[in-house]
Amino acid sequence: MMDGGSTALRDIHGLDAIPWWPLASGWWFIIVVAGLLLFSLGIRYWLTCYKGWFGWRGEARRELRVLKKALKSEDPYVVAGRLSELMRRIAMVHSGRQQTAGLTGEEWLQWLAAHDNSGYDWQRHGQMLITAPYMPPTTSVEPHELATLIAAATRWLNVSGSATQKSDPDIHGVSRV
Repeated sequence: MMDGGSTALRDIHGLDAIPWWPLASGWWFIIVVAGLLLFSLGIRYWLTCYKGWFGWRGEARRELRVLKKALKSEDPYVVAGRLSELMRRIAMVHSGRQQTAGLTGEEWLQWLAAHDNSGYDWQRHGQMLITAPYMPPTTSVEPHELATLIAAATRWLNVSGSATQKSDPDIHGVSRV
């Protein structure tokens, strides 16, 4: 039998409500990782779209730097051929294959002059671009002239950025944005 006075029955009390603030350490970790991920994606987008560090512009800049360094150690004849090829590849990516792939000789230099916002005189100083791939290996190429062309190509790549790219149509005639 039960003793009525010695044991008092008490009602069961539940746990206190779990507060949503402050957050547990696991949630803080998830928030920090998500924030860092969003920040890094934003920086990459900014660098890609507005600074051209990645993508075809970044690759072209790296190749131009390699050509500039190669000018000191390699045969200028070989570097001139590589520069001519690189300039055509940049032009095809920038303005589309249909618009630039068929350009040869003076037409090619006129196109470069028309699409260069830096004002470099490609028709006067860019003759090496149209003759380099076809020169005999015994032809002497002036390294300082080639260095000037590499610097002009770098300026052309830098100033032909977003303003020109937004107004130029792509291969299918649709304006790039």
